[in-house]
Amino acid sequence: MIPQWLSAKCISLTSEAFSFTATMTVVWLWPGYLIGGNSGVGKETAVALAMRGARVIIACRDLGKAEKAVREIKYKSHNLNVLYMELDMANMHSVREFCKTFLQREKKLDILINNAGMPGVLDWTDDGFSMCFGVNHLGHFLLTNLLLPRLRECAPSRVVTLTCSSYKYQKLDFQDLNYNLLPFFTYCRSKLANIYFSQELARITEGKGVTSYAVHPGFVQSGWTCHYSTLFRMLMQVIMWMFFVPCEVGAQTVIYCAVSDEVAKHSGGYFMDCRPATLRPFARDAGVAKKLWEASERLVKLA
Repeated sequence: MIPQWLSAKCISLTSEAFSFTATMTVVWLWPGYLIGGNSGVGKETAVALAMRGARVIIACRDLGKAEKAVREIKYKSHNLNVLYMELDMANMHSVREFCKTFLQREKKLDILINNAGMPGVLDWTDDGFSMCFGVNHLGHFLLTNLLLPRLRECAPSRVVTLTCSSYKYQKLDFQDLNYNLLPFFTYCRSKLANIYFSQELARITEGKGVTSYAVHPGFVQSGWTCHYSTLFRMLMQVIMWMFFVPCEVGAQTVIYCAVSDEVAKHSGGYFMDCRPATLRPFARDAGVAKKLWEASERLVKLA
């Protein structure tokens, strides 16, 4: 049975929902950088999809957290078809190895949920990219492109990429895509890149059975503060308790875009609260989206 919170607001439990089959495979990128194995929008999403009969594959760099998440998802969903594979989104070699292994083992890929994320921290990936831009955008970009042939083979299929409404506070500087000076600004730019990526992916795959959606889950009570000082964490815990939404609420729009038939006509769209939302004009610039795609191809050596 689907949890009440899932059926109450977004997802009809009738045939309106995107049809699941016994072989439907969902790859969910576990944000091992951010949260423990017992919380998060990603886990709530995985539980809901597993309850609908999906085969759920968790991609995560922290195998201890992944094992714990798998146990909990199996227990809550009563679905034993949940497993994990190792993936470090801050390392492009790891992304390539994950895709190689996945394509060898798995013949189905119906839904890819780009859920991995890095908060505003000033650090660098193994490949020399700013941590936010490298993990939040380039890692997802490379992984999605390497898995795109399988998504096309399994059409109709979907790519859901988590972003944030904070995109509106920055614009991309193509002279400095690796901007890494102010933590909040580098985070905002990476979230804007997620939106452009989702739009350009929708354009490239138009008419080929693959649809793409960018989702702002809301401001969610999760463990992203673990990268900061104790005082900051304590302050944010109070703020999150007062103003942020629980993870199960934040997961609703992700699930909606993953399974609802209603979103099919909105490929490339930006969603909040289980409905299409309007982006700022600069975030709807198809020319910038294409330019970022081409720049990203060069950075991850796909071009």
